[in-house]
Amino acid sequence: MEHEAYLTMASVESRHWWFRGRRRVLAATIRRLGLKPGAKILELGSGTGGNLALLSAFGQVTAVEMNETARSISAGQAGNAEILAGFLPDSLPLGEQKFDLVCLFDVLEHVEEDAATLEVVRRYLAPGGVAVLTVPAYRALFGPHDVALHHKRRYERAELEAKLRAAGLAPMRISFINMGLAPLAFVLRWMERTLGRDRAAGTKTPPFIVNEVFAAIFGAEAALLRAVNLPFGLSLMAVARVAE
Repeated sequence: MEHEAYLTMASVESRHWWFRGRRRVLAATIRRLGLKPGAKILELGSGTGGNLALLSAFGQVTAVEMNETARSISAGQAGNAEILAGFLPDSLPLGEQKFDLVCLFDVLEHVEEDAATLEVVRRYLAPGGVAVLTVPAYRALFGPHDVALHHKRRYERAELEAKLRAAGLAPMRISFINMGLAPLAFVLRWMERTLGRDRAAGTKTPPFIVNEVFAAIFGAEAALLRAVNLPFGLSLMAVARVAE
């Protein structure tokens, strides 16, 4: 991602409905893992630090981010988290450390070597540890929005499961998320292609009422996911552990 993209992310991720809804879903998912007190948590591709407070509620966080601008921004909200410079998949300053939770939140689609990155995730998981990751869904939706955000790909559910298993990770669950707003997004993505737009939609926070309604719709999936995996949505969320 470019310097300006990180500045844009930092300006919206505390308020924008998509970030808020995703954090609510992720918080509920991690809470159900029952991590031990003082759990060691690793976030790979931590961006401008929008998830650090969320993760710090569950343990001691180490974050790795390749971009200097993003690291500088996240330092102001790091709390007790440690923020390190590093690149996926094979330039991580973590030595022989192991973690109880490894997170990649909308990171894997940015990495050319996604299979090797998932192997890195497995390598850093402690015995009994769990990985939680999110990626954009549906190859057919790939378009100007993804190009503008420097995505390499979007994922089908079966493809993500196969790549997890090939890396030695056993999925505990894979679910679509952001289901409620998917029909609207499908229309917007079609319009992007039809009109030839070349910038990412959603880089600005919408009007207050719209933003609040969208955040509530997305965030409400946290409760649904207690009972079921969602049948469709704009993103996929996977929870996995080291295969036996």
